[in-house]
Amino acid sequence: MSRHRQPAPGAGQPPTPEPVTHKTGQLAPRNAPHETEQVAAPEAPQDATRDAARDTPSTAVHPVDESRPVGRIILFGIQHVLVMAATPISAIFLMSATLRLDAGLTVNLLSAAFVLSGVGSLIQSLGPWKFGPRLPFVMLPGGAPLILFIAIAEQHGLRTATGAVILTAAFYFVVLPVFSRLLRFFPALVIGTMIVIVGVNLVKVGAVLVTGRPGEPGFADPTNLALGMATIGFTVVFYLLFTGILRQLAVMLGLVAGTVLAGFLGGIDLSRAAEGALVSVPELMPFGSPQFSLVAALPLMLYSLASMAEATGQTVINAEAVGKEIDTRTDVPKTVRGDALTSLFGGFFGLPLMVTSGENIGIVRVTGVRSRYVTAAAGVVLVVIGFLAPVTRAISVVPSAVVGGTAMVVFAVITVLGIQMLGRSDLDRHTSTFICAVALALGLLPILIPGVYAGFPPNVRILLESGVAVGAFVAAVLNILFHHVRPRLGGV
Repeated sequence: MSRHRQPAPGAGQPPTPEPVTHKTGQLAPRNAPHETEQVAAPEAPQDATRDAARDTPSTAVHPVDESRPVGRIILFGIQHVLVMAATPISAIFLMSATLRLDAGLTVNLLSAAFVLSGVGSLIQSLGPWKFGPRLPFVMLPGGAPLILFIAIAEQHGLRTATGAVILTAAFYFVVLPVFSRLLRFFPALVIGTMIVIVGVNLVKVGAVLVTGRPGEPGFADPTNLALGMATIGFTVVFYLLFTGILRQLAVMLGLVAGTVLAGFLGGIDLSRAAEGALVSVPELMPFGSPQFSLVAALPLMLYSLASMAEATGQTVINAEAVGKEIDTRTDVPKTVRGDALTSLFGGFFGLPLMVTSGENIGIVRVTGVRSRYVTAAAGVVLVVIGFLAPVTRAISVVPSAVVGGTAMVVFAVITVLGIQMLGRSDLDRHTSTFICAVALALGLLPILIPGVYAGFPPNVRILLESGVAVGAFVAAVLNILFHHVRPRLGGV
């Protein structure tokens, strides 16, 4: 994670809060396609500072809990939505194109993704009972849980994949009381290795949206390749020319520009966008009744252990960004419970696991607005968008090649985050280098050579063909053997 010097406080402003020290180890932020890894606490906004100056310490309201005029809260909330909206869109389009879902089902899943992202953001921001840390969080589908959902669906069917999500959400609640004891077995070395494998796998899946599958009609079609490359080019140009908020919107702007180009090339069918009702309600169990298989759900359950470690890092990063002291022993479980509850609901609506996102932290830093009610407002906006059928239908017409170009950029950032994390995991130590090398070799094998385990029994194959699960398991086991067991036996 990048380290930045905190700015000196301005005249009349209180000093920037010192970062809080937490006993959480080195942890990575979640799948964040923007510059959200900055953790220094931003300066307090001028209006918040003046309010604090008038209050005594016993009555002062922390900026995180500060209420603002409704109009401003909604405006800032829309800004958060614009920054993170590309992620659920890319996730659902990736899922739809890979699993070859029809247009109606795609619209329904996109609607559900927006609604559940909004509900999750409300839970994490408002913190009802023991769910949610009351920090400015948003929640999204995507990342490693998405690719695992797709893998399970391809091998066992969509009904089993939704069952795996529900089982994993329940698994969160079961393992949460003891997960803190397991964190030492998932240091930066293990999680960083896993994130690199996740990133490579996702980039490959995004590329398939641009090129098509080898051996199938239309593979490497020049028009689709041009659209995918143009979308990446637009994103680069926007990121190069813009600053601040517009730079953080570069991915979304690249997606829009690629869609406009596809329209000029005749690659968009707008007829279905104008059909249907004005309001849509996400369909419960769109693939039918879930089917439950512990063997099929095992890769997702393995990921959930690392996901809880990532949630720890996300909570710490968010708290430091807004300058609020937290108790990781109580606040981190609230974040995990929010993830689990939202994922449980999402599973019944055909969605992959939902996770807290770090994308909004960049907005918090740029604007200096740290109120959790802003991300709660973003949650309300997301829910409204999910119920507006014309909006979701219009989004659904974006060509898969354009989505693939966007996904390649967004998901490649995950690989970079994994590399950054590995850079902090003492790779100068020979045993760490060896652990990482073996885990990457075995984890990347089924990704680079599809079908390598085709001759194995189905229940074994689903485990071996999940490069993420294999890489994480191998890295964790080797880390235990080399860094915990061997030293106790007198090794070096």
